[in-house]
Amino acid sequence: MASTQTDNLFRLIKSMTKSEKRSFKLYVNRIGGTETAKFIQLFDVLEKQKSYDEDSVFQKIPTIKRTQLSNLKRHLYKQLLTSLRLIHIDKNVDIEIREQIDFAKILYGKGLFQQSLKILDRVKILAFPNHQDLLHLEILEHIKIIESRHITRSIENRAELLAEESEKRTKILVRTNQLSNLSLKLYGFYLRIGHVKDEKGAYLVNELFKSNLPDFEQDELTFFEKIFLYESYVWYYNILQNFPMHYRYSAKWVELFSENPDMKLTEMDLYMRGLNNLLNSLFFTQQHEKFNKYLQILENFVQENEEQFNTNAKISAFLYTSTAQINRHFIEGTFTEGLQLIPLLQDELNEYKDFLDPHRILVYHYKIACMYFGSGNNGKAIDHLNEIIYFKAGNLRTDIQCYARILHLIAHYELGHQNLLDYLVKSVYRFLAKMEDLNAVQKEILKFLRRELYSSPERLEKAFKILRADLEKIKEKPFEGRSSLYLDISAWLESKITGKTVEQVSQENFKNQKSE
Repeated sequence: MASTQTDNLFRLIKSMTKSEKRSFKLYVNRIGGTETAKFIQLFDVLEKQKSYDEDSVFQKIPTIKRTQLSNLKRHLYKQLLTSLRLIHIDKNVDIEIREQIDFAKILYGKGLFQQSLKILDRVKILAFPNHQDLLHLEILEHIKIIESRHITRSIENRAELLAEESEKRTKILVRTNQLSNLSLKLYGFYLRIGHVKDEKGAYLVNELFKSNLPDFEQDELTFFEKIFLYESYVWYYNILQNFPMHYRYSAKWVELFSENPDMKLTEMDLYMRGLNNLLNSLFFTQQHEKFNKYLQILENFVQENEEQFNTNAKISAFLYTSTAQINRHFIEGTFTEGLQLIPLLQDELNEYKDFLDPHRILVYHYKIACMYFGSGNNGKAIDHLNEIIYFKAGNLRTDIQCYARILHLIAHYELGHQNLLDYLVKSVYRFLAKMEDLNAVQKEILKFLRRELYSSPERLEKAFKILRADLEKIKEKPFEGRSSLYLDISAWLESKITGKTVEQVSQENFKNQKSE
């Protein structure tokens, strides 16, 4: 019988590439021994399984006893990681530095402190240009231990220079920690709330930002300090819906990598994340030409470097490029054309489903639903909206959960499901009230649907015009503009008034915007 638990060893094996598996086999062949033969057999069996099946292991390897399996798996897991470390040491400068620190400690333990110092001095020079601040401090601490315990005949003021360098590095790490904590707290706020919806939310995020922002001099900041600072500002202005400022700090993020081009390959995921934030800000501000420019930069970077990507970088590349490609179709109003992306997108989602967090899944289902809605396929839109509605997400992205229900209601209205609408209106109202996310736009839409469910065509056209005028006034108020970030109600209303499709209206709006 197949085991229902998620097995960490099995997942690790399935995450390995063909070259990594081949390298592992070469590595273990050098070890030899009876136990090696057993865990190689276990590796071969697990590598061929499509899902983890413990009973199958005992059937295929009868020499393994049930009491042995746990230890054997643990040993195989360790050997796999050791093999992977050897493979990736040339691709990750931090792994290389840690290895050299380990060598220095071994030499010091054998009394060869001059050799140990030589390695530490050499690797310190490697840590600095690669912005490995934490490892830099660790190296300094090891050097200080040797210098304080032995006569090394170093330069005269070696102790003072080491103390000064260590103190400087410590201040950098404290500030980096404060800035990374601020970024993380803002991200957590966004996952719970999304964009702020009122003055209370704005006050809370302002207090969170100001109370956690450390004092600093801009010129003193290191690469990662600047990254965490820009990331904090990006989250801060994104939450406040201040997208011009969101763009400014996203651009600073990407520009920092242009000033430090070697870091693009050292921190691929971080660079692509910066481009992703920049593309999102350009999407929100509808800057089509700049959007296409930076999407091309992202796509070129992925194409040129994908052979060097690890799993995380591959997932990031997929997430960021696919999101931007979908957003481009939203900007241009080419929803039907955009549907060609969906099959490949769903294949990629299935491939990476074990690596994606619920937040990403919710966002993708919502974007796909909006694509189908924009193309006029309300049935398929409802399918993806149901994935959100019945997803046990708790308080995760309550904003998307709320707008998904609004769009779900409108899609059923478009399909003429009058028998469901009474129930759905009440259900959506209860959900929004429970989430305390019932804003003015949502109230007007719900009132309209409840009031006009069975209206005549003549009355409906007038009602649509009134609703459009009311919503345009509401959207001018602070924090109410966020409704258009999730659902272009104006395009839908315009389509009902003019008899055009949502897609036609969206494309006309795009052309008018370009001609301005």
